Amino acid sequence: MKDQRIERLAKNLLEVSTKTHKDDTVVIRGGIDAKPLILELVKHTHALGAHPHVFLGDEDIRREILKAAKEPYMDTAFAWTKAQYEKMDVFISIMTGMNDYATVDVPRDIKTALGRKMQPLHDVIEKKRWVALMWPTPSQAQKARMANEPFFDHVVDVSTVDYGKMKKALEPLKKLMEATDKVRIKGPGTDLSFSIKDIPVVVCAGENNIPDGEIFTAPVKESVEGTITFNTESPYMGDVFKNVRLTFAKGRIVDASHEGDQEALEAILDTDEGARRVGEFALGVNPRIETPMGNILFDEKIQGSLHFTPGMAYSDADNGNRSAVHWDLVLIQRAEYGGGEILFDDTLIRKDGLFVKEELKPLNPENLDTRKGRKIHGSAQD
Repeated sequence: MKDQRIERLAKNLLEVSTKTHKDDTVVIRGGIDAKPLILELVKHTHALGAHPHVFLGDEDIRREILKAAKEPYMDTAFAWTKAQYEKMDVFISIMTGMNDYATVDVPRDIKTALGRKMQPLHDVIEKKRWVALMWPTPSQAQKARMANEPFFDHVVDVSTVDYGKMKKALEPLKKLMEATDKVRIKGPGTDLSFSIKDIPVVVCAGENNIPDGEIFTAPVKESVEGTITFNTESPYMGDVFKNVRLTFAKGRIVDASHEGDQEALEAILDTDEGARRVGEFALGVNPRIETPMGNILFDEKIQGSLHFTPGMAYSDADNGNRSAVHWDLVLIQRAEYGGGEILFDDTLIRKDGLFVKEELKPLNPENLDTRKGRKIHGSAQD
C-alpha cells in the first residue's frame, strides 16, 4: 500500500521548499535506498512541467573510487559536477546515512584534497533553490536505538512540524540577534564569548533543510575567545568525534581535543587557515527533535541546542571566513545534558535550553508544538 506521507513529502519539497515551477531543471541526488521518495519526486516534477535528472550514489562504490583517487580524477569530478550544477535550477540532496565509517580507510590526504577541490561547488549550490534531507534507513534506526518502523515514523514526524508557526515564532529572536553585539555561552566545560555585531541573521523554517528548525548567524571572525565543549558525537570525514573541546584566542582555534584519534581532529583543523576559525553560530528549536542521532541534519535542530561551526561561512550570513571545511558541532544545553546559559549583551536569553524572555517563550517546545511528538528512546551518546 502506498504511503501517502511520502507523496506529501515530495510535494512539499518541490512546491514549498524549492518552489519548483514549469521548465525548471531539477537535479535529485540520493542513495538507492531512497527509491520510494525519488520515484515520487520524479512523478511530481513531471506533474509540475519540470525536468528531473537523477544521480544515484552508493557508499561502497564511492569508497573504492576514493581509495586510489588521483588529482586527474578530482579535476574531472569537479568539472563535470560544476557543469551539472550550473545548468540546474533546483537541487534536492537525499542522504541515506548508511555507515559513518564508510571512508575510514580512505587515505586522509585524499579526503582533504578532494574537499578542497570541491569546495567552490558550495558557492554554486547556494545560488540555486536547494533542499537537503535524510531518508530513514535501518542503519540510522540502529544508531538511534529504535526499531525500523518507529524510526521511519519518527523521521516523517519531525520533518512535518508546522513550519509556518515556527517561522513566525523565530522572528522576535531574529530581531534580537540583529541588535546584539556580544554573545556569551556558559556551561560545563564551556565559557565562550564573541561578537555577532552587523552579521546577518537567517531564519531556517523548512526551506533548505528537512527537518528544519534553527536560526543562524556568524561570529565576527576575530572576536571568538574562550573554550567550548560539545556533548554530541559528530561523524565527519570518515571518523566519529566525541566530546570535542575547542579553545579560541583572537578568533582562532589554538587548542583542540576529543576522546579519540587526535591526529584525525588536527587533520580537519589543518585543512586550511579558515578551518581554525568559525563560520556559523546557530540555535536549534525543532520541538520534536530531542536526542542526538549522529546525523547533523537532525542533531543541529535539537531543541535546546546550539551549534558552532569551524570553517566556511554561508553567503547569507557572511563573516568572511573561507574554508573547504564546514563542521557543525552541537552542544545541547537542556538540564538533562548538563544545562547551560546563553547571554546577549549580558542579558540572559536562554537557560537550560529554555528561552526566558517573554517574547521568545513561543519558541519553547510546549508552545511551539502542542501535539505530542514521538521521541527517540535512547541516544547516540549512550
